[in-house]
Amino acid sequence: MKVWLLTIPVMILGCSSAQTGGGRVDPVLAALVPADTLLLSGIRMSELRTTPLYVKMLSRDLSSTLDDFAKNTNFDIRKDVNDILIATTSTGSGRVLLARGNFKIQAPAGFKKSVYKGVALYSQGEAAYAILDPTTAVAGTQPEVRKIIDQKQSGQRGATALLDRARNLPGAGQIWLVSNGWGTLPADLSQQDGNVANLARFMQSIERATAIADLRSGLVGNITGECKSEQDAKSLGDAARGMVGLGRLNVPENRPELLRLFDGIKVEQKQRSIQVNVNISADLIDRMIQLNGAGPKPRGAH
Repeated sequence: MKVWLLTIPVMILGCSSAQTGGGRVDPVLAALVPADTLLLSGIRMSELRTTPLYVKMLSRDLSSTLDDFAKNTNFDIRKDVNDILIATTSTGSGRVLLARGNFKIQAPAGFKKSVYKGVALYSQGEAAYAILDPTTAVAGTQPEVRKIIDQKQSGQRGATALLDRARNLPGAGQIWLVSNGWGTLPADLSQQDGNVANLARFMQSIERATAIADLRSGLVGNITGECKSEQDAKSLGDAARGMVGLGRLNVPENRPELLRLFDGIKVEQKQRSIQVNVNISADLIDRMIQLNGAGPKPRGAH
């Protein structure tokens, strides 16, 4: 079981939101980020769930599913977790999810309980999670979860430079990412089809990256990447512009106003660096969400 599948088992133990501080990165979670982290992403759930886009997409696509989940588990992930950090480490396929909330120590059905250095650890196959204290939980593979327990008890801190980059990201986005590499992520994505596999190839040419998205009013975001070479940056920039152009061609003929959606995406390349700036208004995103996949044929189609 991959760590991403552990998001729900960890969250179902929550009780109510904990108050956190420390700006973009929760200080308690920051102290638990492994030293060998290559990629760190964060979600400020307490802020994200109040954004109009989140509310609209949730009500359209996930409301009934999450209603059933809340009924069956007595836990509503739409309001019971404040902060999430996901760390991808350089050791194997290690990915760790750290969460802040207010957690009850109990195991869902199918999980085996053991004790590691005085901490209850719940596992199912290679996957595991632990409640480190009443407000902090961790999920990942069993070795990765044990490493987090060791780090918490030793008081050692890791990934200082990566965390500083995260704190210095511009703006007030609710979702962000900083990377000094990708671990096994490109290899994982390359097993998929189509655009996902293409994304994996693009990622392999990027050495360092940052991204941040603010959903308070539409979508305002910034993605930057430093490539291995200037030629890689040029190729990646050309590919990004090509994807924007393809998107324009796929705008339905009877919705020409959606062409403005792609006017809000700017791609710039300078030497080894590439930057993508996104600024899309809330009304355009609403219309994009409403588009039916079986709608009118795209521009240029015959």
